[in-house]
Amino acid sequence: MPLCSKICASMNSRLVLGTAQFGLAYGVANRDGAIGSAAAAEIIGLASTAGIDTLDTAVAYGNSESRLGEIGIRGWKAISKIPAVPVDTVDVFAWVTGCVDRSLRALRVESLYGLLLHQPSQLSGPRGESLYRALLRTREDGKVGKIGVSIYSPEELDIHCARYQFDLVQAPMNVLDRRIRVSGWLAKLHDSGVEIHIRSVFLQGLLLLDRSHMPSQFSRWDSLWQRWHAWLEGSAVTPLQACLGFGLAQPDIDGVVVGVDSPSHMREILENARGMSEPPPVDLQSDDIDLIDPSRWRSH
Repeated sequence: MPLCSKICASMNSRLVLGTAQFGLAYGVANRDGAIGSAAAAEIIGLASTAGIDTLDTAVAYGNSESRLGEIGIRGWKAISKIPAVPVDTVDVFAWVTGCVDRSLRALRVESLYGLLLHQPSQLSGPRGESLYRALLRTREDGKVGKIGVSIYSPEELDIHCARYQFDLVQAPMNVLDRRIRVSGWLAKLHDSGVEIHIRSVFLQGLLLLDRSHMPSQFSRWDSLWQRWHAWLEGSAVTPLQACLGFGLAQPDIDGVVVGVDSPSHMREILENARGMSEPPPVDLQSDDIDLIDPSRWRSH
């Protein structure tokens, strides 16, 4: 295999196919809604051919899991997330097991590569121990290979890693949001042998938008967008190249989750994941939670 092909294959193997768009109209840049079945199947085929073998889904992603099962994902490493345990749940283990079994049936696979908590804050609640033991049981029973959490901020790790051990952690990280590294948690997790996946490398598509298409609610950060686009122009890279290059340039990260909304978008990602761009300036980042945490966008 030529050297360039080996490098491309290595980069692609670190990409994780995000499938929220398979069941939801997801992302600020999404104009077409959820992906249709034929397009979803084509995306899976393109990704597989390119060497991507891991996908990220969740119970909360509409019918994403059942659609993946219909397409067929044999040979893929499937990671799913379970939602918060309902307050009226009496048997936490039975509830977790039920969630996992339903995901396995929907995905039509015998086991999950990883199982994450979509709301890890519950680990700090009165049923935290029961919830964690339930995760351990799914791993012991062979239904799940790795257990972990999908976090929204590094502060969650300060709380949960003091009490529990995880095999896999998914966290947001992109050019603007570098909290997981700045906090020191990226190095700590890597040194502990925890598998680390980053998501939101495009900040739900916000970083890919032309300034003329930027929703008005983000105009308060106009000076930041000016610096972002000035750096892109000066570096002669596209937003997509810069975002992918930033994520793939992190040596202590095992997976970079990328969401796609069409087969052409998948092709574009694969083409632009072939090379590395120069790193963005250190000051081209933000700690403004109203910007870097998409869950706050609707309330501001």
